[in-house]
Amino acid sequence: MANPSPGFARNPAKSIAVEPYPGPVTVSAGGKVIARTARALRLTETPYPPVLYIPFADIDFSTLVKTTHASHCPYKGDASYWSVTPAGSRGENAMWAYETPFDEMEAIRDHGAFYPDRVTIEA
Repeated sequence: MANPSPGFARNPAKSIAVEPYPGPVTVSAGGKVIARTARALRLTETPYPPVLYIPFADIDFSTLVKTTHASHCPYKGDASYWSVTPAGSRGENAMWAYETPFDEMEAIRDHGAFYPDRVTIEA
């Protein structure tokens, strides 16, 4: 592996499942559709609620502004953030993505996820 996860190396019993989500997903804010897809992935990681990751190709990046905010997950890698402009101040850093995830999480590369308390997610 070129970029293995240090989290899984330290904790091989950790389980993160990524599977296709069976149905359409729409993300909106301020009356504008931000993303619409039938190709979402559902990431399940105990103890957190499941997260839907949407392919970049199905996200309207003209409604987003990349920010300097970043975070790190020892299992997934470094996350970049975007603000959802139609959501106003609520939309600050409302979408994140792992642009260069660790090898074990390669499935979520080129996918974004949204905080459900900052935008409307219909699935």
